[in-house]
Amino acid sequence: MIMRPGQQLLLPANPVFIWFSLFVALVFNMVMNMGLFGRAAWVPDMLAVVLVFWSVHQPLRIGVGVAFAFGLAMDVHQGALLGQHALAYTVLGFLAISMHRRLLWFGVPNQAVQVLPLFVAAHVLELLVRMVGGGSFPGITYLLAPLIEAALWPVVSVLLLVPQRCAPNPDDNRPL
Repeated sequence: MIMRPGQQLLLPANPVFIWFSLFVALVFNMVMNMGLFGRAAWVPDMLAVVLVFWSVHQPLRIGVGVAFAFGLAMDVHQGALLGQHALAYTVLGFLAISMHRRLLWFGVPNQAVQVLPLFVAAHVLELLVRMVGGGSFPGITYLLAPLIEAALWPVVSVLLLVPQRCAPNPDDNRPL
């Protein structure tokens, strides 16, 4: 793959780190749902952000099936309509994989702008499934969650790429 000018050469991603970050995001979502904010409509879905990140950066390792499995886990945890999060995460993973080559050509702030429609689509899909299942409309604050998720994209990108930027054997004569 041709790299854009100024882009740093990264080490391969460690599969253990990928899965660890996904499970940490799942636990973070579970704690946020049980904790201080409860099930507030504006609370960002960190698992969705991490799933999109790894679907963009490692599409051969983290795909639609992984997104579906984590979606089912969130459905069971929240007691939601079975498949509500699974469908949203699956569509989110598919769209992220579809645009991963183009997205990586942009800087992180521009990536955040481009993943915003993905997060909006996932939340609208979740809302539609909830409404068809007889749920109530959570309010206008529901539209804040995708904006917060897109704003968290640069932070998540920096944090999850740190292990790939570290040289395995640092050396004064080697720039990597």
